[in-house]
Amino acid sequence: MLRSTLLYLSNQQKVFRFIRRNRLAKRFADRFVAGETVDTALDAVAALNAQRIRASLDILGESVHNEAEARGAGRQYVHLLDRIAERGLDTNVSLKLTAMGLDISEDLCVEVVHQVLARARDHGSFVRLDMESSDYTERTLRMFYERFYPVYGNHVGIVLQSYLFRTEQDVARANQERCRVRLCKGAYKEPPTVAFPDKKDVDAAYVREMHALMRDGNYPGLATHDEAIINEAKRFAKESGIDASRFEFQMLYGVRRDLQEQIVREGWNMRVYVPFGTQWYPYLMRRLAERPANLAFMTGNIIREGVRRRK
Repeated sequence: MLRSTLLYLSNQQKVFRFIRRNRLAKRFADRFVAGETVDTALDAVAALNAQRIRASLDILGESVHNEAEARGAGRQYVHLLDRIAERGLDTNVSLKLTAMGLDISEDLCVEVVHQVLARARDHGSFVRLDMESSDYTERTLRMFYERFYPVYGNHVGIVLQSYLFRTEQDVARANQERCRVRLCKGAYKEPPTVAFPDKKDVDAAYVREMHALMRDGNYPGLATHDEAIINEAKRFAKESGIDASRFEFQMLYGVRRDLQEQIVREGWNMRVYVPFGTQWYPYLMRRLAERPANLAFMTGNIIREGVRRRK
């Protein structure tokens, strides 16, 4: 019932307009989304850079409905890359293939993404292709390996999700191809035919894949807020003689800022994913609907951070 309610609310423009005018709701959203404009997002990145934290910018918006919207999304990313270069900020960008027209036409999606990747290469920057639900995993990886990585090399990277059964094999291939991987647990609700249903199995798979990426990968991004896993990564790096320069930790904007600062103080690399744009309301609602436990996760992290800061 909660999932259905959240999905329903995500599509209600009247609710969205009310929420945008509601001060309390806007304050909650501002915790996890860096405003609605490129300028607010770049200012958020500048603040992170001042704390020695790198960033990755994500323009909110997922599946588009027509070619014009797909091309418009591509132009937004090209403009964003230009603005990043102008300000000299330490950030890359992250995009979803459905926002580039994948559900309309694969050829259209490839054309639009090529334009973004070419501009990133011109600026010496990097684009991460986000992973969506398991319905898109095979297509995303196929397009990456066949259409993008051979042309742009390490100006483009992928995301792998540890809760999918297939991911250990995907990690092995990524290490063999020497491509850059962001490893996360996965936020979408998936059937038990393709993904581990139990958290302990997801966590165990994450640690196995993390070890493989740290040992044999090409500057992997370890995306987790799980302190036990973060501590295991630190232990494994020290025990295996893996220098801190060979990988980075990654977290979401507004989540466990205390832990982000601690990781930097200890001398590890830290990157924060920074979403922004006018579609922040449907973005938050869909994230919560895909996995209602995300609401407890967000709220719990705010409470834990507050408790730690008061100590």
